[in-house]
Amino acid sequence: MKITDAKVIVCSPGRNFVTLKLTTEDGITGLGDATLNGRELAVSSYLTDYVLPLLVGRDARRIEDTWQYLYKGAYWRRGPVTMSAISAVDTALWDIKAKSLNVPLYQLLGGASREGVLVYGHASGDDLDATVTAVGRYIQLGYKAVRAQSGIPGMKSTYGVGRGDMYYEPAEKDAPPENTWSTEHYLNFVPGLFARLRHEFGPEVHLLHDAHHRLSPIEAARLGKALEPHHLFWLEDPTPAELQERFRLIRRHTTTPLAVGEVFNTIYDCQHLVQEQLIDYIRTTVVHAGGITHLRKIAALAEPYQVLTGSHGATDLSPVCMAAALHFDLSVHNFGIQEYMRHTPETDKVFSHSYYFQDGWMHPGEKTGLGVDMDEALAAQFPYRRAYLPVNRKLDGTMHDW
Repeated sequence: MKITDAKVIVCSPGRNFVTLKLTTEDGITGLGDATLNGRELAVSSYLTDYVLPLLVGRDARRIEDTWQYLYKGAYWRRGPVTMSAISAVDTALWDIKAKSLNVPLYQLLGGASREGVLVYGHASGDDLDATVTAVGRYIQLGYKAVRAQSGIPGMKSTYGVGRGDMYYEPAEKDAPPENTWSTEHYLNFVPGLFARLRHEFGPEVHLLHDAHHRLSPIEAARLGKALEPHHLFWLEDPTPAELQERFRLIRRHTTTPLAVGEVFNTIYDCQHLVQEQLIDYIRTTVVHAGGITHLRKIAALAEPYQVLTGSHGATDLSPVCMAAALHFDLSVHNFGIQEYMRHTPETDKVFSHSYYFQDGWMHPGEKTGLGVDMDEALAAQFPYRRAYLPVNRKLDGTMHDW
């Protein structure tokens, strides 16, 4: 089953996406997401200029061999651009293989380990009252788990607070916005936010919070301890994890569950975090960590250490990646939860899909392969437009240290 055609499609139906489409001599097509938020064209070029010429003529069934070939053969390993490109190829090959066998992808990954995939939504507001209202709205929609983010008194802007009702996109067109940050204001405010949420909604709903890598280890430990009475599902990205040892200090001081990994690219980024049980959830995702093939290896490493998965699922992951994540989630034994940010109607029209949400759970559906199709003609009506994620500065104007 040789690959006869490979192309990259860049479009922007609500936000920018990079999609790889592979076609075999049998006429079977496979899709892979290659979107790297704020650096999309770097991955597009990597694929078009260096990877696609190597794919035509290869056997589409040799998924593991192709993964190793692209990872080890390039000499320059790892990094978000390389791993996003490899992910797109890997996901497209899994899509093709499942279609060729006329089964939904999760059946090739060992079958379903559960009936559905628990997901969490994003509730946010400019202030405490608005955030409480937003959390209540998600609960009314049937969500059993909600991430809560709020504007912080004394700060003009706060990263992670959405500007829309259900569709939050942090990247902004043309030039990167600059957010201000005060750790003192943040640490004084957040425990009260979750005290209010527990008072309003009781103990049953799962509440999550993202610190967006803004804290030092001791500050993260202080926050985790302050949040213990409100029993969060997790505290996400409390501090950057380039230095994995940082999490030892946090772990010593709080029992609040910890999640990290959406910016990780390989298994080596989380090896010590997992083996020392310094985290409870690993958040690596299909598109940025080398595809389904590599994500399965990360999950296998995590399982004996009782670390669960909690894959990133923001709007910069196209429906192609969302579907791949759900097939992975449904099959892997040590699944924990899946982030789910709804795409805009324009995105859903370009990428029609079989996955669905119901009563707080999601399922990838029973369509063969990933269960996602792309309308290329419609995609062409949404041209790429450069966008950036915000830059973070402290109140005194310096770049944030962490």
